[in-house]
Amino acid sequence: MIRAVIFDMFETLITHYQSPLYFGSQMAADAGIPEERFLAIWRPTEHDRSIGRVTLEEVLEHILRENQCFSKKLLQRLVQKRTETKRECFRHLHPELIPMLSELRKRGILVGLISNCYSEEAVVIRESELFPYFDAVFLSVEQGVEKPDHEIFRRCMDKLSVKAEECLYVGDGGSFELETARELGMTAAQAVWYLQEKTTQPSGRKPDFSQLERPSDVLRRLDSSQQKHKEAL
Repeated sequence: MIRAVIFDMFETLITHYQSPLYFGSQMAADAGIPEERFLAIWRPTEHDRSIGRVTLEEVLEHILRENQCFSKKLLQRLVQKRTETKRECFRHLHPELIPMLSELRKRGILVGLISNCYSEEAVVIRESELFPYFDAVFLSVEQGVEKPDHEIFRRCMDKLSVKAEECLYVGDGGSFELETARELGMTAAQAVWYLQEKTTQPSGRKPDFSQLERPSDVLRRLDSSQQKHKEAL
């Protein structure tokens, strides 16, 4: 029987693609640095930023200094704009999202979050209106480990005091998260309500996993699981 639902954050609970993007290419333009030169330093830092070895500020300062254009004002402007675009994502939630999370709490279902994220994203996640709905929050930048490593999943389950077979994992499918959840014994389902074809989203539809077309499908999936549990008794 499902006792906990564990969610991914980006492209599952929120999406970048209903707001202006502010990734490496956009930061390069604002800094006046050729894109290829900016990305040559920026992209290799992704893993270290994700597990908290370096911050956004540290990486951007290094890039600006390497390109002889560092100033505190420019650094601050890039950091503020990057952080604000992350906040903007939380202003475009699927209309069923908060009602679904509220219903999970009413039913006594535990709610977990496992997210690969950077320092600036951790800040806005903890500030967001979604944060109070979580019983356990495991952010890669704070944990020093990221999906698909089994360890971050195990830490979340331990915090919730649940077994893998008691968990429904819901994610967009990036970072091989669904495969890992299944390997551990969780029920894994793909959230596709934010999916937009022909974008740079990290994952398309994965036919090996059941698809949740809208947030309310999480509740229907729980209802189905509970019914099967009753029939098996």
